Amino acid sequence: MRTMTVGQFKAHFSEAIEWVRAGQKVAVTFGKNKELIGVFMPQPVEKSGKRKLGLLEGKAAAIFHSDFKISEEEFLG
Repeated sequence: MRTMTVGQFKAHFSEAIEWVRAGQKVAVTFGKNKELIGVFMPQPVEKSGKRKLGLLEGKAAAIFHSDFKISEEEFLG
């Protein structure tokens, strides 16, 4: 991961974007203590085709009976 101050990030914005596009993370720091204020990272590329729903797909099931009821307060509480 590359680290840049806010000033460096502003001055070399195009270069930082190219690093992100190449798959690298860019951390941006601020102030004398170089406090981390943000990290720019590449967005994951979605694969085409069927998406797997989870590790337990086909191995577990959830069944709700027709008389199952829950209020919003119970759900959120």
